[in-house]
Amino acid sequence: MKHLIVGLGNIGDEYARTRHNIGFMILDAFAQASNISFSTCRYGDVAHGRIKNQQVVLLKPSTYMNLSGNAVRYWKEQEGIDIDRILVAVDDIALPFGAIRMRASGSDAGHNGLKDIARALGSSAYPRLRFGIGGDFPRGCQVDYVLGEFPPEQARELPARIEVAVDAIRECVLAGMGSAMCKFNNK
Repeated sequence: MKHLIVGLGNIGDEYARTRHNIGFMILDAFAQASNISFSTCRYGDVAHGRIKNQQVVLLKPSTYMNLSGNAVRYWKEQEGIDIDRILVAVDDIALPFGAIRMRASGSDAGHNGLKDIARALGSSAYPRLRFGIGGDFPRGCQVDYVLGEFPPEQARELPARIEVAVDAIRECVLAGMGSAMCKFNNK
């Protein structure tokens, strides 16, 4: 089986450590733990590897977050991957910092990156891993919050939380979304 694992984020050094780039951070950690590396390709940075008997294609789109759909559609079609074998890692302000919620499908919950992927694929029936970044910001300041960096206390905890997300992706690839949801949701 082949899986497309997508991490959402924004390109550029100014965004590298922001909350909105947690998808990129998770994929970087996954690639490092799996001893695979990214190459710059059409629509993003891509890595190919194996986890036991499963093939994985990692994608960090080179489009901005809100325009990720074309990159996902291109690599889905390029690699011949079914929609239920796509997993998108994304930030979520509705979850407390570091919490993980996996779903086999669902709404975009107002996330423009997920909305654009659903538009490009013609369906929202693709799996996702939502990583909580919290939502402690004043009304009207959401953009500044998600494009801001994690505060020092969270930054110290971040590597351990990312490791849990990496383990959740590995579980999803090897045992399926149902098993991953049971083991990792709200951990």
